[in-house]
Order: sequence, then structure tokens, then C-alpha cells
Amino acid sequence: MAPGHYFWAIFYFACLCSASLANNAKVNFREKEKKILDQILGAGKYDARIRPSGINGTDLEATQVFVNMFLRSISKIDDYKMEYSVQLTFREQWLDERLKFDDIGGRLKYLTLTEANRVWMPDLFFSNEKEGHFHNIIMPNVYIRIFPYGSVLYSIRISLTLACPMNLKLYPLDRQVCSLRMASYGWTTADLVFLWKEGDPVQVVKNLHLPRFTLEKFLTDYCNSKTNTGEYSCLKVDLLFKREFSYYLIQIYIPCCMLVIVSWVSFWLDQGAVPARVSLGVTTLLTMATQTSGINASLPPVSYTKAIDVWTGVCLTFVFGALLEFALVNYASRSDMHRENMKKKRRELEQASLDAASDLLDTDSNATFAMLRQCEVHMQAPKRPNCCRSWLAKFPTRKCSRSKRIDVISRITFPLVFALFNLVYWSTYLFREEEEE
Repeated sequence: MAPGHYFWAIFYFACLCSASLANNAKVNFREKEKKILDQILGAGKYDARIRPSGINGTDLEATQVFVNMFLRSISKIDDYKMEYSVQLTFREQWLDERLKFDDIGGRLKYLTLTEANRVWMPDLFFSNEKEGHFHNIIMPNVYIRIFPYGSVLYSIRISLTLACPMNLKLYPLDRQVCSLRMASYGWTTADLVFLWKEGDPVQVVKNLHLPRFTLEKFLTDYCNSKTNTGEYSCLKVDLLFKREFSYYLIQIYIPCCMLVIVSWVSFWLDQGAVPARVSLGVTTLLTMATQTSGINASLPPVSYTKAIDVWTGVCLTFVFGALLEFALVNYASRSDMHRENMKKKRRELEQASLDAASDLLDTDSNATFAMLRQCEVHMQAPKRPNCCRSWLAKFPTRKCSRSKRIDVISRITFPLVFALFNLVYWSTYLFREEEEE
């Protein structure tokens, strides 16, 4: 063959190859997706009202739906309403063999839909939901992916307010378990079964921050329920929250301790400073009562006693006791004054009677009277030593008055009893917290 013929043959072959490549490059996969969607979801070809077949492709087996979720945030945990708010990305995946399609040699990974009513959807609902809404900014945060082998992935972002029954006996040293429950509304377990996706079905955003709680851990479990109409599949996530104690230590416990200690200042004031001691006692009592009412206003009315109730109740009792102590001191002071006046009058009368008798009696009579007085003194039975009086006598009290003794005893007794209460309180509730854990 002539060299010219070789040249034209090679040129013709190159033109064929370039044309073939150009035709392949012009393949419009978006157009292919449209044709496939029209083919599998066209009128009369797919009915979204009919559930997919079961495991073995028969209607006798239940449709299995695998669930997983991503917790994006937990905005608040309300103690008064006993609820919490959460935002999550919720996903479901199931197999619907009616949606199989040709993937064009692996070049078409999946088809994407944004309308959930085009395909069959599980009738899942959140059984402990109070409020909830979808997110539609800028577009609805939802998509459906259909894979070549018929698998359907449904993903949506939702915000929920869920009920969380709480046990506040150890408040604020407590831990709370809040659940997120999902169940089928109409399909029984014979038709529809929810299963947790293998691996890591629940994921939580990193650096999750809550103002008063810490998410310690979470557990996934099943919670199938039986009713008169049958058994329904149910999934649940238990979120274990630990209350941050530092907030309550600063806002409640330390201020209450300070109020109790301030009420003890009256023990060191002079018993004659009535306005100062009364105003100090009444002010601390009212402040403590206000603090207690503010704490109870943020908590639901419950029929049992909480740990914070014990603390505020005892602190209020100590402040009230300090006020009553001044009333006792004031009464003892007036009693001491009355007793001193009586003794003074008695001494004056005795002195007057002795002066009158000395004028009437002679020297012998005076000597006889003195001898009789001396004999009377020696004949009196010696008093037994009293340990309590001996201990009280050691205190530097002015003229050993009872009112001053009460103040001195209160300076020691009140702090000791309060320290003992703190020891019992913290050891008891911290031990109970460990048992609950």
C-alpha cells in the first residue's frame, strides 16, 4: 500500500476516536437522572402507599428500618417544666426493591429527592415530644437518597422539646436521665420494625456545652410497647445528665452560710444594744426567707423533701434561733436586774434592822448575837460541787450574770452544731449520690 493510503487510514481512525470521545463527553447525567426518576416513580409504576417487601422480598416479613441520629445541640433543661430541648439530624434507611435502577456502570452513585411524599415513608413519631418543628431556612433541611440497589436514606434536621420526668430528691446533687423515644404509630411489629444502625447509631457534637449540666453518657435501647391493637416497635436514647454543682455552691450554699454566720454577730454585741441586735436578727431572717422563696420559685412543687430544702430549712432555723437567743438574753438580763434590785433591798432592810438592834442591845447581847450567827454559818451543810457551774464559772463574765453566760455559750454552741450539721449533710447526700450513680 502506498504511503499516502497509510496517512489517510490513520487520519480516518483518529477522526472516529475523537467523535466517539466527543459523544461520551456529551452524556448529560442530569438528564439520565430525570429519566430514571420518571421510570421508577412514574404514574402507575410506584405507589407510595404500599410498604416495601420484607427481608426475603416477601410481604410476610416486616420491613426493617435502620435509625441513626446526630445530636447537634441541647439548648436547655428546664427543671420546673421537666423538659429539655434538642436539635438533631435524624436519619432513617430501609430497602425498597421497587426503586432499583441502572447506575450506568457505577457512574451514578445515587438519586436525590427533596419531596418525602414521592416514596413510602415509615410512620415514626417521637412519643415523649411536647413541641417540634422542621427547619426551612433557606431551603427545607431534608433530603432523600435512592441508591441503585433500592436502598433509601431519609435525613432531616428537626428541633424538639421533649418531656423529661425528674427525681429531685438529691437536688442540686442529682443526676437526671432524659429519654428520646421513637415509635411506629400505625404499623405493628409484624409489618414494620425499627432497628438501631450498627456501629455508632448516636453521635453527639463535640464541645457540647450546657449551662448547668454535663452530658456524662448516653445509651441506646429498645422500648417496644404492647397495646390492645398490637405490639409496636420503639427505640429510645437515654441521656445521662449530671448537674453542675459549682453554680449552686456559689449562688445558694455559700450565701446561706454567710447569712448564718452574720446572725452570730449578735452574740458578740453588748446585751444592752437592743436596736442593733434586733435589726441584725430580723434582717438576716428576712434575707434568708427571701433566699429560700427564690430557690423554691425555680423548682416545681413536689411532695417529697429535696436536699436543698433540708439545707435552707436548717439555715433558716439557725438564723431564727439566733433571734430567739437575743430574746432569751433580754429576758435573762431583766431577770438579773430584778434579782439584783431585790438583793439590794434585802440588804438595806437587813442593815436597817441590824442598826436598830445595835441601839437596843448592849455589848453582851451583841456578842451573843454574833456567836449565834457564827454558829448558824458553821451549821449550814456544805454545798456539793456542780461540774456545770464550775465550767461556766471559768468564762470571763461580768458578775456571773445569766444573760452574759447565755451569749458566751451561744458563741460556742451555734458554730459547733452548724459544723456538725454540715458534716452529716454532706456525708449523707454525697454518699446517696454515689449510690444513685
